[in-house]
Amino acid sequence: MKRISRAENEELESLVGSTSLPDTSRPGSRRARWDIRDHLNLPQVTARYALLVIWLLMAVAYAAVMPDKFLRTATAQAIFGSQSAVLFLAMASLATFVVGEFDLSFAGVMGLSATIIPVMTSLHHWNVWMACVLAMFCCFGAGLLNAFFIIVLRVPSLVVTLGTASLFLGIAEFISSSNTVAVGDPSFSKIALYNVGGLPVSFYYGVILAIVFAYVMYLTPFGRNVAFVGANRDVARLAGINVNRIRAASYVVDSVIAGFAGVILVASAGGFDPTASSTYLLPALAAVFLGTAMVIPGQFNPIGTLLGIYFLETGVLGLQLLGYSGWVQDAFYGAGLVIAVTLATVARERIKRT
Repeated sequence: MKRISRAENEELESLVGSTSLPDTSRPGSRRARWDIRDHLNLPQVTARYALLVIWLLMAVAYAAVMPDKFLRTATAQAIFGSQSAVLFLAMASLATFVVGEFDLSFAGVMGLSATIIPVMTSLHHWNVWMACVLAMFCCFGAGLLNAFFIIVLRVPSLVVTLGTASLFLGIAEFISSSNTVAVGDPSFSKIALYNVGGLPVSFYYGVILAIVFAYVMYLTPFGRNVAFVGANRDVARLAGINVNRIRAASYVVDSVIAGFAGVILVASAGGFDPTASSTYLLPALAAVFLGTAMVIPGQFNPIGTLLGIYFLETGVLGLQLLGYSGWVQDAFYGAGLVIAVTLATVARERIKRT
């Protein structure tokens, strides 16, 4: 960590005094340790777990209305076994949100990855694993491209990622001739669909990713630096943290995780239509923002995002089992997000008053 002058130190102290970021350097800090009092205090419990109660009540309601359809093993498998690609996408976008950045291109990056693999295996007869390596290399480059424009050239992230999302979609349509392309190696599907305990192995990939993400964020010095940057860049910079390096890394990690989402998606479906990339944007963003209403209210967090994915899928699948058409998915994502974040906001206000 670099040495700072007395003037810089005074500015650092004044900035620290104006930010709500907790002191994570001390072992006894609120963020550094698990405090059981947070889980016994009624306002804290309400803020952290209200949405989980709503999830349970929603499942009970569906089970009461249509027990023959909802209370089936196949329904649980559909809820927990079909969202792995969306979960990876949500974690990808979370990688930028936690440092205060914004990315709209992650779905396009996923689509590029999911297009390169079947195109190279089916049309150019590449080995499927070499095609995956090429796809991941391209996704890594996509993250660097976003970081270059946003951090080096200081172009607003909303403009850059909106443009690169369209760019990646155009490239995917060009190399596939705007057609759905299937993977030439049928055994490739095993990396996503292999059954483990009644669920595809890709479900466990997503859970492991969320746990690793949480471990890095809350139990490592790097994670504390990331939280510092996300809370206040000026404070982080004065404290000697290389803010731009962390910002750039967030875009690269975002794109790499999105690339893995493409691998999982094409392995699960056996192919991909590049024009479908944009349909994955809203579900992933909805889960990320819904996650701020759970576990750590008001903060982007991986475990809340993980739970948000399956909360949303439970609601959508239940309505579909009731006979509602495809429009219900977008409607539920939007309405559920607004209601959940509203509940979390109300709960946080209650905590502040106590």
